[in-house]
Amino acid sequence: QVQLLESGGGLVQAVGSLRLSCVASGRIDGEHAMAWFRQAPGKERVFVAGITWSGATRYNTDSVKGRFTISRDIAKTTVYLQMSGLKPDDSAIYYCTRARYSLVSQDLGAYNYWGQGTQVTVYS
Repeated sequence: QVQLLESGGGLVQAVGSLRLSCVASGRIDGEHAMAWFRQAPGKERVFVAGITWSGATRYNTDSVKGRFTISRDIAKTTVYLQMSGLKPDDSAIYYCTRARYSLVSQDLGAYNYWGQGTQVTVYS
């Protein structure tokens, strides 16, 4: 079993910044990619960014357009999502997730462990 615990969400004014953290515990073997998804009210959960344990990254470029950066600290088994230039459209619950495999995918079904989520609200 793997447990994922997100933190760092909150209320922020537009163009502000937040850093989300996700601490992984349990059976961590360094062979699975990690990612962030988000879900706004009434909308589907969508891929935001992902990272392999070797450090390769992938982004949903349409939505984040260089404003978000995903990183990881292997020693702390923690994945971060640095968000800057936030917009009201970024408001959502952000979920940390672990992939079934080592590569990052934008497909929801490629992930089998999920955190509880952390709320991000951006106001103008």
